[in-house]
Amino acid sequence: MYLKDIDMDKFTLIEADNNNYEFNGRVDFSNPKSPTIIYAGSLIKTKFQGTSLKIAINNKHACFENSIGFIVDGKIHGKAIIEEHYKDIVLNIASDLEDEVHDLILYKRSDSCHYFDFYGVILDKGCTILSSGPRAKRRVECFGDSISAGEVSEAVDYVGKVDPENHEGIYSNAWYSYSMMTSRKLKAEINNNAQGGLAVLNDTGYFNGEEFLGLEFTYDKLRYNPQLGSCNSWDFSKFTPHVVIMALGQNDAHPDNYINTNKEKRHIWKEKYKGIIRDLRSKYPKALFVVITTILVHDKGWDDALDEMVEELEDLKIVRYLFRRNGRGTPGHVRIPEAEEMASELTEFIESFGEEIWE
Repeated sequence: MYLKDIDMDKFTLIEADNNNYEFNGRVDFSNPKSPTIIYAGSLIKTKFQGTSLKIAINNKHACFENSIGFIVDGKIHGKAIIEEHYKDIVLNIASDLEDEVHDLILYKRSDSCHYFDFYGVILDKGCTILSSGPRAKRRVECFGDSISAGEVSEAVDYVGKVDPENHEGIYSNAWYSYSMMTSRKLKAEINNNAQGGLAVLNDTGYFNGEEFLGLEFTYDKLRYNPQLGSCNSWDFSKFTPHVVIMALGQNDAHPDNYINTNKEKRHIWKEKYKGIIRDLRSKYPKALFVVITTILVHDKGWDDALDEMVEELEDLKIVRYLFRRNGRGTPGHVRIPEAEEMASELTEFIESFGEEIWE
């Protein structure tokens, strides 16, 4: 359905610049009437009146299935698949609801395989939206790869196994990533700056086809995928986290797993990663940085290098964490039960630093 075809005698568009929307994540508000939702797990929260809900968007497609996740009243979970791109379209989210006030969370299920411009929700005529309540006081930020983005997380029949072939993104769901689960357990808002295939260094990993862009390119960006247009800088004053999860390294072994064999490359990798963390530290002087890899099978040499890196940084609030099954839990992406395992461990570790880290 196209936005221009909506009968406004029967429905009401509540535009995106309404103050009763709460946006989480690195969102581009260059046009407040159509903010662009970019990162995996970025979400929109509100309350709405009435018996039905639609949303109006314009989707920018790069690859894979593109869809928007939704949760209504904490119990109706689903995804709206986007089948047309670069057009002003309307997606049906819910109908035949009780005629009352409902809670709503809309969220981006996957990474920069797409962006979408959000125009607003469409409600029954005469209905409106209300604030979802005060924002969370705790703030977490995550820089990670496909595991942090929840890629292939819904393929629960493949726990402990390699990924299903030709999945085309249909099982990806950032809501069930360990990073998003951890933020919910901590009752924190999260900027989940995760991208499938991301390595620390450019020219390694898998992100962005032939260019192979790494964290050194993306970490300070708002729009960060050149396949979807010009990239721009993130304004770090918009979000200051209490806890920063740094979850990179596994993809740096592609195309060359040099970490145990090439001391010069190992040094370059550590220095670049340290430089990024130091730059983030200059912006977040009080934050706790937690440096991790995941339970995805990978060479232990990357964790040894991270141990060295953290020690060399000489900062008591930059710490390492190793999961109980670190580097040996699964040969495929982390599924929902495995993400729950990781989130429980990581939450316990972060909470061990006490309430003062949230001050």
